[in-house]
Amino acid sequence: MKEIIEGKLQLICKRLRLPGVRQHWQSIAREATEKTMDYGEFLLACLEEEITTRQEKRLTNNLKRAKFPLNKTLDEFDFKEMPSLSKGRVLQLAQNEYVRRKENIICVGKPGTGKTHIAIALGLAAVNDGYRVRYITVMQLIQELLLAEKEYRLPHYLKQWKRYDLVICDELGYVPLGEGGKLLFQFISDKYESGSLIITTNLEFSRWTEVFTDPALTAAMLDRLTHHSNLLLFEGESFRFKESASKTMKYKE
Repeated sequence: MKEIIEGKLQLICKRLRLPGVRQHWQSIAREATEKTMDYGEFLLACLEEEITTRQEKRLTNNLKRAKFPLNKTLDEFDFKEMPSLSKGRVLQLAQNEYVRRKENIICVGKPGTGKTHIAIALGLAAVNDGYRVRYITVMQLIQELLLAEKEYRLPHYLKQWKRYDLVICDELGYVPLGEGGKLLFQFISDKYESGSLIITTNLEFSRWTEVFTDPALTAAMLDRLTHHSNLLLFEGESFRFKESASKTMKYKE
């Protein structure tokens, strides 16, 4: 009889899509017997376990969908090596109020100064807060935009990005974008005030015409990006250069 009841409970939990209850009800039942819980306390414990299981699954799925190339946290970043970057300001941004307000973050600095690290760390903080985040390099985004336009599915492609609360566009400014610059402008315009962007770039704003070529388009893009935006400056020597130089010195010694 006990086996029949347990089998029915497992089946019902599966049909009702209650994976937390299905996985943990037996251990909760044992605890209820030991602590002489009443029926209400037992049911509450089962439902609380279900909520915890769903939250953990949602977090895992959102982290997977974010497609971070690697996980980086703020604890791992050496703010002492980047005095131009306010640790307090970054920690404040990690509270994700800018995502709620649909504001942008622009990280500007030379290669190797930690822009991608901070962008991913902020993205991870947003994921942990339940926001939907997606990481992508600018060049990959341009390639996907060009392909979508070629295949006459650009509106559908742009619509897919609306599901994300925060999009991280990494490495803007390394190569001219050509016709892709117009599509990137359309992408940014489509996200304007409908979600947040984090953009990392090695170029100061006055040099963005080098990659977009069209001054009018560049001005219009900057107008949208900098409206309701947070600017983070990375002024210092490349972390990678310092690490390489340190290894070279040790080798010479």
